[in-house]
Amino acid sequence: MSIRLLIADDHEVVRHGLTSLLADTDIQVVGEATNADEVLVRARELKPDIVLLDIRMGESDGLKALEQFRQEQPKLPILVLSMYDNPTYTARAVALGANGYLLKGCSRDELIEAIRIVAAGHDMWTRDELRRVSGALATPRLQGDIEVPLTRREAEVLAMVSQGLTNKEIAKALFISPETVKEHVQRILKKIGVADRTQAAVWAVRKGLV
Repeated sequence: MSIRLLIADDHEVVRHGLTSLLADTDIQVVGEATNADEVLVRARELKPDIVLLDIRMGESDGLKALEQFRQEQPKLPILVLSMYDNPTYTARAVALGANGYLLKGCSRDELIEAIRIVAAGHDMWTRDELRRVSGALATPRLQGDIEVPLTRREAEVLAMVSQGLTNKEIAKALFISPETVKEHVQRILKKIGVADRTQAAVWAVRKGLV
């Protein structure tokens, strides 16, 4: 019996490449989507066994789609496939309930194995990935419901940090200097009582800020 796969990626070459890679396997690509909104609609229509989900799809955020999936279809297997080896993305993916995170530089065999594992209802997080996020969740301010008075600008910066943007990308989006962004990030980490951007991302997810 074949595994029905829905691919969400904004690049046509990537979608077609994945379809070609999976030809002559037990994995059948039943549909494609180019953004976060479209993948939600296509999943409702096609009822796939698994969704292969990109994170940054143009102006849309695949992890936002993941959050929506978990509300609508909590048991649907979702494997994140990204070009970004970004601990912030990994933290958000774990926190939002993805079943695994794979880089686009993986081999064909690794991709096929990951799809089969996740489609069978299993997670494929590595120990290092889970340890990194578990460490973040263990911090006191992530455990408790503590209100932290962030300024509007700090909230904007934290949201962008949680989306995996670099200081340079945040600076460009907010029309401020990278040095100013760095100062905001340092203040945010101190205010919410965490050690790094990954922990800040987990905090933001649990607070519903992203």
